[in-house]
Amino acid sequence: MSEATTAPRHGSAPGKPLQDRAQYGLAAVMVLAGGYTVYDATTLEVGFADPVGPRVFPYVIGVGLAVTGVLLALAAARGSVPEPEAGEDVDLSSPADWLTVVKLVAVLLFTIATVNLLGWAISGAVLFAGAAWSLGSRTQIRDVIVGLVLAVASWYAFVVGLGIPLTPGVLDGIL
Repeated sequence: MSEATTAPRHGSAPGKPLQDRAQYGLAAVMVLAGGYTVYDATTLEVGFADPVGPRVFPYVIGVGLAVTGVLLALAAARGSVPEPEAGEDVDLSSPADWLTVVKLVAVLLFTIATVNLLGWAISGAVLFAGAAWSLGSRTQIRDVIVGLVLAVASWYAFVVGLGIPLTPGVLDGIL
């Protein structure tokens, strides 16, 4: 972040520190999210056997969010503004590629709709291959193979390694 005090921005008078009011909004959201996280941690049911318990991490994250939000508000009040994008490898004058966004959303919605029926291994492979295709990959066969390997590996990592059940879908009994 840079400290600049000459050019007006968002209603600042010349010679006064720059103001980026969006930072205040982000700071408020961070403080509210941190406060809610701390409040929600107080409602957790905790057994007496574990001295640390499950509340410690939400407390740490909530306090961290709130403190970061306060620090962001203080930095914004002092005139600290983020540096604009330099655009080293991005053409900032070109419009957004909405077709790519629509393709990615469609692939994600397809995955959400079919994960219970097809299972994670197949839906995850379609998710990977569809995302790669949406972003311009021209090697669909390789994308499907890589997607299958990643999806099956992640399925086993969750089910066997972490003990978190993911639906096998149509591959029940095979995986």
